[in-house]
Amino acid sequence: MGLVSEFKEFISKGNVLDLAVGVIIGGAFGKIVTSLTDDVIMPIVGLVGGQPDFSAIHIGPIKIGLFLNAVVGFLILALIIFFIVKGANNIKKAPVEVVVDPAPTKDQVLLQDIRDALRARA
Repeated sequence: MGLVSEFKEFISKGNVLDLAVGVIIGGAFGKIVTSLTDDVIMPIVGLVGGQPDFSAIHIGPIKIGLFLNAVVGFLILALIIFFIVKGANNIKKAPVEVVVDPAPTKDQVLLQDIRDALRARA
């Protein structure tokens, strides 16, 4: 099998295409979350905490504020992902319960044996 045909087989597998779509959608979703964090939530945090952007906070050369911005952004992203997954799970259909006939009782088995014996004699 040639290199080109192997590559075609690899790229046409469903997992690779699903991954590509996921990466593209993830990149677009990342921009939405970044905008939500920077433009909507951080100003609200700033009103409550008194500083809309933590990037100005530093201890000497250590930029603690940038780290705080990243942590707040991560927590917001995790919360949004949680609600998306929770909503998707609620939308999914409830699993279909398969009703299995219960096993026959000892009395039923005995009666079936008697029935079969009577049929065999006739």
